[in-house]
Amino acid sequence: MEIIVTRHKSNDNETIGSMYIDNLFVCYTLEDEYRAKKVWGETRIPAGRYELELNNDFGKNKKYSKRFPDIHKGMIHLLNVPGFKYILIHIGNTDVDTAGCILVGMSANDTGKKWKISRSTDAYKKIYPIISEAIKNETVFITIEDGDR
Repeated sequence: MEIIVTRHKSNDNETIGSMYIDNLFVCYTLEDEYRAKKVWGETRIPAGRYELELNNDFGKNKKYSKRFPDIHKGMIHLLNVPGFKYILIHIGNTDVDTAGCILVGMSANDTGKKWKISRSTDAYKKIYPIISEAIKNETVFITIEDGDR
């Protein structure tokens, strides 16, 4: 399985991208602002290739287990991202949700001051079973890249 996030729009606060699984578009992504100097757990992730795992050690895990009992097997976690303690792929739209994470949604909107993603739950239900099943059977990587695809 090949997962790619291509970031294609940035402003002072957020970065919008698109996620592809095996070269098929699956959803939009939202990360918080780029900063020239990394701020631990807050700045958008450096471009690169990272291994994924399912991890149950995060506070969000219990919330997701209750919200998605039929599919949830652990938080999708990017390993060994320079300058970060952890990076999760999940849903939400608050500043706390976006800090050092990749949010997923089925649409992306520019509200004038901030970008928002919509239909996060739909996107999560779409990608999570595919990614979690693959992680059970093979080593899964995600590539984060800048530019148009």
